[in-house]
Amino acid sequence: MFIEPHNGLSNRGWIEVICGSMFSGKTEELIRRLKRARIANQRVEIFKPSLDVRYSSDHLVSHDDNMIRSTAVHHSNEILILSDDFQVVGIDEAQFFDEGIMDVCQVLARKGVRVIVAGLDMDYTGKPFGQMPNLLAIADYITKLHAICMVCGQIANYSFRKSASAEQVILGEKDLYEPRCRICFQQQEDSGS
Repeated sequence: MFIEPHNGLSNRGWIEVICGSMFSGKTEELIRRLKRARIANQRVEIFKPSLDVRYSSDHLVSHDDNMIRSTAVHHSNEILILSDDFQVVGIDEAQFFDEGIMDVCQVLARKGVRVIVAGLDMDYTGKPFGQMPNLLAIADYITKLHAICMVCGQIANYSFRKSASAEQVILGEKDLYEPRCRICFQQQEDSGS
């Protein structure tokens, strides 16, 4: 369970990373934390990569249809430009951002901003995804969420792609992906289907 830091130093920023497989609740947890910050009357801004338009172009939307308004950006540097005067900055689908996302998060945290980042830690092949390994390395707090394996019902850490495409990024939902545990993911990989 994540416990928000409180040490009397309210002007100190930090970086929180929420990671896991598809369907593990990453966006849901990000939205929950951002809504709590708003309830506490903190100034909140939310960003997502412009390529993620699966549910909405101007909202973060979880798989269970929970949503919060967000700003789509093409490049991580836009986050710095658009996040002036905010106390909390949320960033979803961080694996899709360019290599500057790590520096953007560092700059914001040094300015006293609470930065909450969510993203896939592994791609459909089970390899570290995009800039997530770098964000995990600099995070002050990490929350790893799990889904349920669609084959055996155990804890799932992997995002299995149902299609044969070898492109690293294919946006999709349950039609293209399903969560798998380590064993079921590996068995499918070994069988080559």
